[in-house]
Amino acid sequence: MNKKLLEIHEFTGIGYKPLVDYGTWRVAILRYIDELIPGRIERVERHNKTDEVFVLLEGQAVLFLAEGDPEVVALYPQVLEPLKMYHVKRGAWHVVVLSRGASLLLVENRDTSTGNSDYAPLCSELRKLLVETAVREIPEWQG
Repeated sequence: MNKKLLEIHEFTGIGYKPLVDYGTWRVAILRYIDELIPGRIERVERHNKTDEVFVLLEGQAVLFLAEGDPEVVALYPQVLEPLKMYHVKRGAWHVVVLSRGASLLLVENRDTSTGNSDYAPLCSELRKLLVETAVREIPEWQG
């Protein structure tokens, strides 16, 4: 196929991989990575210059949104359903837990980085809630 007409991208590795950057936006894939094992998640993030869209392509995932500033005081789980768009607003604290076979499509601003994002630790009570929710909603984490 003529690349002036069509580019085809895929990512079958682990972790986060931007696949298309155009103008001000980026499309990426997030696949399971050990850092997203429920018991290893210690913080949430927020992007200060972009909204972010999550679409579950395969597997299972729970998106956690949080409130509080600067300290996170509440955590809200949202079980993701395949092929639905979940629009996380700019400045919203969030983190996602994935099953081992999961893939997410992400859309965000092209310049999203650690330089324009914030990170906040989760207290032990909220970490416990995150793990308990992940175990309840993603069967593979039950053992």
